Amino acid sequence: MSLMSQKLQAVHTSIQAAAAAVSRGPDSVALLAVSKTFGADMVLEAIAAGQRAFGENYLQEAIAKMAAVDLALQAAHASTVADILLEWHFIGPIQSNKTRPIAEHFAWVHTVEREKIAQRLSEQRPLQMPPLNICLQVNISGEASKSGMAPADVLDAARAIIELPRLRLRGLMAIPEPTQDQQKQHAAFHQTRELLLQLQAALPAHAAQLDTLSMGMSADMTVAIEEGATIVRVGSAIFGQRERIIGS
Repeated sequence: MSLMSQKLQAVHTSIQAAAAAVSRGPDSVALLAVSKTFGADMVLEAIAAGQRAFGENYLQEAIAKMAAVDLALQAAHASTVADILLEWHFIGPIQSNKTRPIAEHFAWVHTVEREKIAQRLSEQRPLQMPPLNICLQVNISGEASKSGMAPADVLDAARAIIELPRLRLRGLMAIPEPTQDQQKQHAAFHQTRELLLQLQAALPAHAAQLDTLSMGMSADMTVAIEEGATIVRVGSAIFGQRERIIGS
């Protein structure tokens, strides 16, 4: 077993244990491997080990990486459509001038924090592609330096965005204020889950599609899962420590 396989297996074991502790099924939590700043070679190692969903923050890096991965898979005679179904998630800040390539290249966007961005993504999503899955990013801890809409603004934004034709609003994404205090971790993740339940109640015609809580990373994913996370975004536990890159 490769080192990458061992790391992925260890993360899956942790996910399953956290889910089981609160009587959730082992498949109720999806693992998003955060591959930002790591090269196509590392992504290919993860693909070989069975991982299919990858999260990227930096647009230019991500598009180049996607192309390199596709070329490598084609060279190995593996069709990314028929044989290996990869799912790319954009999880970084979104500037208006970058919405078109995001709409054209990704299956998911976790970081929608303004209606204007959602409108642009909807308008620019190619017709031949399925609707773009999106999450509204919530600044659940109210940090001045952190992206995301205020919890009080989520319902109004959701009412508008859920009607956009080329998008599929799936739920919420949150990055709570970092803390080692598990009580505070639980409180922030619980608040996010309650917010999603409020959306489901307020938008009953769309409640079934509002099924996603993207929350929890390498350091706090156990608590996030205990509070209802359906996607955990894990990078360092899979790929190792990263060096921040400049630009996007």
